[in-house]
Amino acid sequence: MARLFGTDGVRGVAGRDLTAHLALDLSIAAAHVLGEAAAGPRPRAVVGRDPRASGEFLEAAVVAGLAGAGVDVLRLGVLPTPGVAHLTEALGVDLGVMLSASHNPAPDNGIKFFARGGRKLPDDVEDRIEAEMGAHHLPGDDIDEHTGAAVGRVFDAHGEIERYLGHLLTTLPGGESGRVLDGLKVVVDCANGAASVVAPEALRRAGADVVAIAAEPDGLNINAGCGSTHPEALQKAVVSYGADAGIAHDGDADRCLAVTAEGELIDGDQIMAILALDMHRAGLLPQDTIVATVMSNLGFKIAMREAGLRVVETAVGDRYVLEAMHKGRYGLGGEQSGHVVMADHATTGDGALTALHLLAAVARSGRSLGELASVMTRLPQVLVNVRGVDKSRSKSCPALDEAVAAVERELGETGRVLIRPSGTEPMVRVMVEAPTEEDAATAAERLAEVVKAELG
Repeated sequence: MARLFGTDGVRGVAGRDLTAHLALDLSIAAAHVLGEAAAGPRPRAVVGRDPRASGEFLEAAVVAGLAGAGVDVLRLGVLPTPGVAHLTEALGVDLGVMLSASHNPAPDNGIKFFARGGRKLPDDVEDRIEAEMGAHHLPGDDIDEHTGAAVGRVFDAHGEIERYLGHLLTTLPGGESGRVLDGLKVVVDCANGAASVVAPEALRRAGADVVAIAAEPDGLNINAGCGSTHPEALQKAVVSYGADAGIAHDGDADRCLAVTAEGELIDGDQIMAILALDMHRAGLLPQDTIVATVMSNLGFKIAMREAGLRVVETAVGDRYVLEAMHKGRYGLGGEQSGHVVMADHATTGDGALTALHLLAAVARSGRSLGELASVMTRLPQVLVNVRGVDKSRSKSCPALDEAVAAVERELGETGRVLIRPSGTEPMVRVMVEAPTEEDAATAAERLAEVVKAELG
């Protein structure tokens, strides 16, 4: 049987793959596993969601499952994923639950859990939750094990958004009262998602002149032609408003991409490079090390090496970045997609936090975002998603291995190849970096054809 948890929680089309019954069973199992060592007389949980319509019925199912299993629940309402992680820690609860499918379209949704302290779950804990689910024969068949005073209570805690906002601002020099972004005009694209209130407000309180776009969620327009996966509208808006920079979040606001005054997109690698150098100069980069995934651009690694900084590589997925950071006690890590983790301030990637610190670096330097981003040169990188293939065979296919080796010989030290099965979708990703866009595209298409022929 396929594993229920993917690289970032349980995800699927809401109402079909991710049903109310599944959400109920999953929350009961999570209550048993994560609440078994509750700090208080009974477990406590926080539950948040992004604004997609399906979050409403899934929230109801999750809250019912937790309360029925004897967990007191604080309903946070619409809040970014990193806000839920932060409040899991700040409020001292035993578990946190976020309902979101991140950058996916509105019909999708997902359930992700945080353990006490606001950290994502390791594989073995997810496996225990799945095993606990397998012990039930019918959906929710043990929900009545708590009765009377033993049932969990449910409280609305929408006002906790202020606690999260306060946290974001206290990470900046001058704290909540500081206006470190005075003089900067910023356009922020909220993806019609969970950041629609928090992101513009945090930037305004930090002193920026803010223009918010895609900040009117209706439950169905999340990530629709906007946000970090569709930055074109933001690029145009930054130029049109004469702004100094643009910020793009995804649906649950754990990502941050940026746009220069000239409308050029700044990806997660470039953001990490800017933050790494800024932290290094201030003596705030532990062990002069950054954690990045194998998908990070070769240009990023070259720039960090030339600056005397070390890059530790992990598998794709912010959970693996987080594991490496925690194990090595590193302070900065992230992904090209815009998941950036600043360990001194957050237990997971936080788009609003990243934006504040990126723009603070711009303000301190007296230079433009484009100038700061020029510290690294991105090598052309082409990614081809090959669908309709058996991704499980991608790591044991001699013909594909031979094709990859041939391309790697041709590229030498001027490029690289990465073949990996998607962790969330039924496809294989082919990534090639090369000195020119044409070279990268040609090699990627060549390898994609081999993937189709051998794994189709």
